[in-house]
Amino acid sequence: MTENFRDFIEHLRREKELVDIRQAVDIRHIATLVDQSPHALLFHDVIGYGLPVVSGIIRTERRAALGMGCEKYSEIEGKLRHGIDHPVAPRRRENAPHKQVIKLGDDVDLYSLPIPMSSIYDGGPMITAGVTIARDPEYGVNCGIYRFIVKEKSLTGIDIVTPNNMRLFAQRAFEAGRPCPISISIGTHPIEIMGSGFRAPLGVDEMSVAGGIRGAPVELAACETIDLPCLADAEIVLEAEILPTGWTWPEGRFGEFTRLMGGLHWNPLVKVKAITMRKDAIYYALHMPWENTWLAGPTRYTAIRAALKNAGVQVKDINVTLGGCAFWHAVISVKKQPGEGKNALLAALSVMDLKHVVVVDDDIDVHNAMDVEWAIATRVQGDRDVIVIPGARAKPLDPSLPVMPPGVVPTGAKVGIDATIGEGIPRERFERIAYAYADRAKIADYVAGKADAKPASSAGKTEALAAEILALIEREPRYYSQIAEHFAAHDFQSVARALGRLHADGKLWQDARGRMCVRGSSFAAVPPAHH
Repeated sequence: MTENFRDFIEHLRREKELVDIRQAVDIRHIATLVDQSPHALLFHDVIGYGLPVVSGIIRTERRAALGMGCEKYSEIEGKLRHGIDHPVAPRRRENAPHKQVIKLGDDVDLYSLPIPMSSIYDGGPMITAGVTIARDPEYGVNCGIYRFIVKEKSLTGIDIVTPNNMRLFAQRAFEAGRPCPISISIGTHPIEIMGSGFRAPLGVDEMSVAGGIRGAPVELAACETIDLPCLADAEIVLEAEILPTGWTWPEGRFGEFTRLMGGLHWNPLVKVKAITMRKDAIYYALHMPWENTWLAGPTRYTAIRAALKNAGVQVKDINVTLGGCAFWHAVISVKKQPGEGKNALLAALSVMDLKHVVVVDDDIDVHNAMDVEWAIATRVQGDRDVIVIPGARAKPLDPSLPVMPPGVVPTGAKVGIDATIGEGIPRERFERIAYAYADRAKIADYVAGKADAKPASSAGKTEALAAEILALIEREPRYYSQIAEHFAAHDFQSVARALGRLHADGKLWQDARGRMCVRGSSFAAVPPAHH
């Protein structure tokens, strides 16, 4: 796949997924307009700025799928898995388009970029879509998406309150008393955003994962002022250093993936040394929360599936729910062996920042909230099936956590609910209502005038019919509805009377599954003592 950022914008335009706004628009209005729009928006004339702004390009399920070259959203997980299993190393390129304009030193001016504000409570304009690359002397390269609040014309802060590889790199540089160089590439294709959003193990280059998704190397270019690469096809690149100040500078607030306003974060400062850009650069403002959510979900699916595979659990389906912000909740259906409900919980709860996991049997639709709640209601005993793991790593953006001192990573509880059928409980307790004749009696036919043929009356033939029924169930127990179907040539009233006669004569019994059988046969359930 060779599509770049600009190609993708044109792709959205062809698919009627992007609207061009050519009249003048105040930058302060952009975020709310994107929130109201069913389409991505490209603002060509942003008052006071020389660059257009695009936003909302991956804000829906369909646009996220298009961005990954997929027909359906569900296919993204497979693409990501392929990228992880078959990485393609990036390659260097000369003469990157974003080198057409180069601003260094005092010419660096973040205020000249059309960086929108978002919500009422924002602490300032924030760069939200920068693919950030850093290098550690021991651990190699890390790529990720981080948020940068504009503090001064060449000073920002980087939001790394959550434990991750970038935080580790910055922490190690801080402890060594040196800055941590980073490149920030703005205006990149969704594949590079997806790759950088995947939390790869230390030593794995996320751009190699992006290359695996593409099926072609991601092209990188050298920076002007720091010894790091950046994305060659980016619209704008910031060359910067995380200063060794530690987590000592307050910033925020900002609307988070939680659909809530985050609190004040304490983060390091970032000095921007250079801005390079295309002459006709397009500024991409990633709109929270949904542009974050739709590409975060597949990274969770992939990690959960890998953890369950390692645990030897056979998975049917997974739903990383939108109600859980695509970060915290998962419902997993499994083809269960004894004890695997708990094993599946332990494996899934080890993944990233998952907080609550429900495991269900393979007869439950994990995408149907009522079905999942029904499983919890009918298959769970709290003292047996609810697991609470205290003191686990938590995500600082969780508003239910206690307030922590600046720079301190919180811990919290993880909860697992095993909503599978417990061992030793008969499966027939969980046979769902299934109405007789549902396969052939259709309401639409009857509304259209269909009439059933009337069976012959068997009035006065009760004893003969009872004998036939007895002969049938002596061979094999049958449900009442099966008997009624077998004798469909007779009117139902006569069949019911014949069964009633057998019951009155003490010849009829029911087996453990509720089927009709002959009393005293090997099929018959043992009668209670008082009988």
